[in-house]
Amino acid sequence: MPTYYGIELKLHPQVYEPAEDTFLLAENLAVREGDLALDVGTGTGLIALLMARKARSVLGVDINPLAVELAGENARINGIKNVEFRVSDLFERVEGKFDIITFNAPYLPGEPEEPIDLALVGGEGGREVLDRFIREVRDYLKPGGTVQIVQSSITGVEETLRRLEEVGLMGKIAARVHVFFEDIVLINATTQGGDV
Repeated sequence: MPTYYGIELKLHPQVYEPAEDTFLLAENLAVREGDLALDVGTGTGLIALLMARKARSVLGVDINPLAVELAGENARINGIKNVEFRVSDLFERVEGKFDIITFNAPYLPGEPEEPIDLALVGGEGGREVLDRFIREVRDYLKPGGTVQIVQSSITGVEETLRRLEEVGLMGKIAARVHVFFEDIVLINATTQGGDV
């Protein structure tokens, strides 16, 4: 069983396996002691399980039921109890407000055909899922909370920063890594006036 950052992970062919985008987020998590954390598009659960080391509690959601099942199993394997996983299309089955919300956004243009595609395909233009996330995220963020979005330069980083600003969030590029023909970018955003 592969181990990432001290966490043993079971993998599944229909669930997105941690890769450069996951690691960029894992190495720059803005979670603080005692935070309430939400990981959207949790996949194997790695990011949620890493946040659980500091957070008071973590909710991981994914539209792919296979991912939710796998993430729950990975929590059990690692004996991590302060985390819960549930099937949800973005915020559909999420209540409450969080100190930190993470989202590794799908960004390929197209329509998903099988479960694994849900992690990669972001709608016709590649941004639909991300834009819907940006429109809704503010309702789930505590004042001074942080949103961390991982996305590809293919889908337009400036566009994301502009859309965040439209909903009252100040975003900035916190980290980036170049992979093949694209940059994977981590954007940290907070409510106006909060620290990023």
